[in-house]
Amino acid sequence: MNGRLTFLPLVLFGIYGVYFYYSHRDTVPVTGRQHMVDMNPQQEQELGFQSYQKILHESRVAPASHALSQTVKSIGQRLAKVAEDPGYQWEFNVIISNQVNAFCLPGGKVAVYTGIIPVAKTDDGLAIVMGHEIAHAIARHGAERMAQEKLVHIGQIATGVAMAGMDSRKQQGIMAALGLGAQYGLLLPFSRKHESEADEMGLVFAARACFDPTEAVRVWERMAQTGGGQPSQYMSTHPSHETRIANFERLMPKALEIRKQNCPN
Repeated sequence: MNGRLTFLPLVLFGIYGVYFYYSHRDTVPVTGRQHMVDMNPQQEQELGFQSYQKILHESRVAPASHALSQTVKSIGQRLAKVAEDPGYQWEFNVIISNQVNAFCLPGGKVAVYTGIIPVAKTDDGLAIVMGHEIAHAIARHGAERMAQEKLVHIGQIATGVAMAGMDSRKQQGIMAALGLGAQYGLLLPFSRKHESEADEMGLVFAARACFDPTEAVRVWERMAQTGGGQPSQYMSTHPSHETRIANFERLMPKALEIRKQNCPN
């Protein structure tokens, strides 16, 4: 080896990476984007169910008879009917917490935190928020992230083997650079892509379900006013509020046409 890099492990990893991508492809509904997932839907839904039960057990959950719980369930059911789900067993709960948050886990397990209600403000706004979260599950973004992280990990191992004969300080420097490159050049951009894709899909779901899609812009204007600065977009898992609002405005004519076609009255 004589302290030099051997390329065979990297070549083998490149071949495996191409094979892995093309043998694990799936299509995202609505957007039609091709992506890779390395988990079957049943496994994914089981993990979602387990995580959901744990979160509910550790949280203060509003009674099903509560007016807000009924509203969330009603909105969620309307969205679920138009969301092209792969046989999910939908469940909707409200968690009493100041967190400005909501989520949907694989399998259709949805929770809305009371802290996001002032931001959503209206049923249309809540439909935008819930549609976004439901879109993450429908698009299988979690499974895609796991597949990406698996490839990055294998790539790091291949790089480590390729550098086995190099000076340890050089190895550390290269591995640090590789880690930063993967984080800022692959994982974070893909995370932002997922958020933008969920925004688009959620807007379509809300329009199909006869909610007002124009509320999306107002929701994110209110979100921007909730306080706290955002990190630079390129160092964040999410697009900036300004980017999201601009994307919603770009997508709005399509969303309004979808609503007109599905909700003539």
